[in-house]
Amino acid sequence: MKYRKLFDEDTSILGFGCMRLPTIKEGDTTKINQPEAIKQIRHGIDQGINYIDTAWPYHNQESEVVVGKALQDGYREKVKLVTKAPVWEYKVPEDFEKYLKLQLEKLQTDHLDIYLLHALSKMRFSRVQELKLFEQAEKAKKAGLIKHFGFSFHGNYETFIEIIDAYDWDVTQIQFNYMDVNSQATEKGLKYAGKKGIPVIVMEPLLGGKLVRQTDEGLKFLNEAKTQQSLAAWALQFVWNYSEVKVVLSGMNTMEMIDENCASADRAGINSLSDEDLATIAGLKASFEKLIYIPCTRCEYCMPCPSGVNIPMNLRVLNEAVWTGSAASMQSWFDGFAQTEEALAEKPNNGAAQLCIECGQCLDKCPQSINIPEGLKKAASVFVDGVDPKSIV
Repeated sequence: MKYRKLFDEDTSILGFGCMRLPTIKEGDTTKINQPEAIKQIRHGIDQGINYIDTAWPYHNQESEVVVGKALQDGYREKVKLVTKAPVWEYKVPEDFEKYLKLQLEKLQTDHLDIYLLHALSKMRFSRVQELKLFEQAEKAKKAGLIKHFGFSFHGNYETFIEIIDAYDWDVTQIQFNYMDVNSQATEKGLKYAGKKGIPVIVMEPLLGGKLVRQTDEGLKFLNEAKTQQSLAAWALQFVWNYSEVKVVLSGMNTMEMIDENCASADRAGINSLSDEDLATIAGLKASFEKLIYIPCTRCEYCMPCPSGVNIPMNLRVLNEAVWTGSAASMQSWFDGFAQTEEALAEKPNNGAAQLCIECGQCLDKCPQSINIPEGLKKAASVFVDGVDPKSIV
């Protein structure tokens, strides 16, 4: 494992993201396979990972509980523990301390190494300012409840600059990968934070797993590349190439993923990619741009839906249909959603796309700025009305 300095401490360049822990049933993120998740987190730490990232809403508010269990038996002392403040839950300034203490209890620790305001956007940052959360964070620091304070971000470049200039942040976390160099915080935002001396943690380096999907065109670039490595390795190496990046988070949920990513971290370096390597990445980017119809990363910030629609999974089956050019392989999966309001009683929060009433509550919550109601309409047209998925692109 390689390390970079974060607050003058050696920190593994690979961080363990706990938003996509192994589950008991595929497609149901609420039921974590706890024994396996604990085993995997500890295996990652044993491999040299010392940065563990979770958050209040992950896995229906159960991720922090499982992480807390995994860090028993001496593992807490080996890592930097990070979780995030659920700003959307706050009604009064004192809710900052209230939720922080609940999270510390779930994580079975007396302090956090880093506490991030979660998924700031322009609208959510206004709430931060209204509630004077900077003052609350300073109080928590003085009380020893948190060591470092920062924010994770989903928005555009202009908003990122506004937020990062508004406070003396210790750290920031952004979505960044070779598909997002000109979206979200952007490469310019990454470098701006670096110039200000603010360390950057990167999430979604694989764009929610999309950058490891094999296609004929992608395989052609892999086979012709001078450097032979996996799709995941190419994506990770791209992000590690930036000196401003201190840690890259990966949502690993198999032992094979952990071992592969740890091995990839051993090969990483700043400004280490050759012109040939960058050309390979450019080719992979061009091939993926043709295939990703809706840029949903299944972060689940849009959930629960007031109408019970399982938004991320409906968008996933639509993307799969567009990707393959056929709805056939995903039709049975779509049919497994609750197709009527009555069926939702047995399958809560697992409704099909046609149950969307276009209330729009999901729009402000989506960090990718996806027009979710329109996407759900497309899913219903493909899987209910039989429209050819190739015709909607």
